[in-house]
Amino acid sequence: MGDLFAGVIGHQNLTDVLLRDVANPAHAYLFVGPMGVGKAAVARRFAAGILCGSDEACRSRVLRGLHPDVALVEPDGRSAITVEQARNTIAMANLAPVEGDRKLFILEEGGAMNDEAANALLKTLEEPTASTIFIVVAESEDDLPETVASRCRTVVFGRVPEEDIATGLIARGVDSERAAQASRISGGRPGLAISLATRADVAAFRNIWLSVPLRLSEHPGEGYRLADEVTAAADPLLAALKDRQAEEADSLEKEGALSKAVEQRQARELKRASIALHVSGLEILAGFYRDAAAAQLGAPVRNPDIPAPALTRLTPRRAVKNADRVLETIDSIEANQRPQLALAALFSDIGGA
Repeated sequence: MGDLFAGVIGHQNLTDVLLRDVANPAHAYLFVGPMGVGKAAVARRFAAGILCGSDEACRSRVLRGLHPDVALVEPDGRSAITVEQARNTIAMANLAPVEGDRKLFILEEGGAMNDEAANALLKTLEEPTASTIFIVVAESEDDLPETVASRCRTVVFGRVPEEDIATGLIARGVDSERAAQASRISGGRPGLAISLATRADVAAFRNIWLSVPLRLSEHPGEGYRLADEVTAAADPLLAALKDRQAEEADSLEKEGALSKAVEQRQARELKRASIALHVSGLEILAGFYRDAAAAQLGAPVRNPDIPAPALTRLTPRRAVKNADRVLETIDSIEANQRPQLALAALFSDIGGA
């Protein structure tokens, strides 16, 4: 059982705890943490350990979404987990397992439950059948009603240190230089780093974002042009995810398991990856301004490859204000504001300041 979480990058303390829980799991778990840090991947492996023990064939079916005793409860289309889906889940929870003595329900996008769905599911979480286990995945406990979150054992995932991600990528056979580049850009998100590590465009993505402060102007049109450019810089990196999704779809189609739900899940996965890349770019930009203030105040910089003259073009006060404005834009994009508009507004604001 010790290899259950082999290949998971980071989160060693959490996976050690979950490994001990496999033999006697709680009836409901809530995995929370930032987008892309590996919560869903750990959830599936945890489910595989509970159902399958050391049976590798069984584990493989769980990880590929093909085990009859694991139900993935996903948003209806690209929107929300509805009350009708919650009621169907409750009905399934009252049925006996097909193969073993337990069945698991994984809500990989638990934060997408609307209030009616969460309230419908609440009674089942309060009075679960002995054979049923729920794993709810969300970015924050605040994404769910307190009554639902309080019925679950919460497992909090943080971002993974760059050095741990780089080590994990190298263990997967990635060149050390590319591993370092991918881990730096991923912003502590191992899933994103794995996709980035296959691309030769990673360094270019970082360089484009680091060039933004030197290219800003008071002209509003420049802000829109820069927004288009940094948005387009993410496209080659998203190609890696699209390639993996195509392979998954081909494999499932051969097994007769490709469905509309899989296609919709892949579309949501692509959207999340796009948001994560925009956020990573903004974090690179905020890092530039942080270094601009630090360099002039005698503190160490985090990006030693930025030329010193570039870091002295702004006063420390202005650099800090710009960094704060960048962080506000991260909040906007994570709240689903259109990236081009949010970025254009940011570049126009800090360019005209």
